[in-house]
Amino acid sequence: MIMKPLSDKAFAGPRAIALAAMAAWLLGACASPQHKAPVEDRGVRPATAMAAAQAPGSDAPKVLPGAESAGKPGYYSIRPGDTLMRVGLETGQNWRDIARWNNIDNPNQLEVGQVLRVVAPGTDTSATTARAVPPAKVEARPLDGSASAAAAASSPGAAPAAAPGAATAASSAAAVPRDEDVAWAWPTAVNITTPFDEARSKGLVFAGKAGDPVLAAGDGRVIYVGSGVRGYGNLVIVKHNNTYLTAYAHNQTLLVKEDQVVRRGQKIAEMGSSDAERVQLHFEIRKLGKPVDPARLLPPR
Repeated sequence: MIMKPLSDKAFAGPRAIALAAMAAWLLGACASPQHKAPVEDRGVRPATAMAAAQAPGSDAPKVLPGAESAGKPGYYSIRPGDTLMRVGLETGQNWRDIARWNNIDNPNQLEVGQVLRVVAPGTDTSATTARAVPPAKVEARPLDGSASAAAAASSPGAAPAAAPGAATAASSAAAVPRDEDVAWAWPTAVNITTPFDEARSKGLVFAGKAGDPVLAAGDGRVIYVGSGVRGYGNLVIVKHNNTYLTAYAHNQTLLVKEDQVVRRGQKIAEMGSSDAERVQLHFEIRKLGKPVDPARLLPPR
């Protein structure tokens, strides 16, 4: 019997299977941990990496508005929990003025680290003179015999220094009361229950009944009415001049509006318990934004 050699077609099937098995084995060996190529050698090309670093949304530090003025007098850096209303309370300014000076359209969009101007543009931050808000009318009232002396001095032909004590009267008339002086009055008739503590209460606490009158402690202008300062409830802030402002917190009823001029002793709110555990008035006097002990400024009872 003559044996014919097998053709290549006869081995086509088994050869293909063997080659496929060998290829799979080789690929598996190359993919094993012992032969894994280092990732760092096949990273992004330098040009691509530079473009990614400069692209929006990268990890590059964000420059916040006003950052170049951080720490300078007349500027305030936003801290966690700050609102524009609280910034106004801390700096003794109207929050609307601060928004205008910093071109802020939405007062609720503040970022931690953002720096705000808290003095009017062009203001000399080193100046210490305060201007009254609103300007108070000074009424001159003669004391004792000064009325007759003033009348004699104003009569035709009178000698400049004819009346006794005229020099003293003239010097008193020439003296202008300092704007930072405020004629203070107590904001309520009820007794103090919690004294001033700068670290805790920052003011005086009076415990009364719901609806008890809350009075303006001095002449001034209302710069805030609302409940946007956390921890103060329904709040009224009165600015007396560029040095002093007063805050009246936890009211149940607010009887004034922003930019309204009020007078000492005027009823501006009714005592309540908003954002508080009991009915009370929390009263603060702030000097250049810093809380001071009201008991040291209020008149003796």
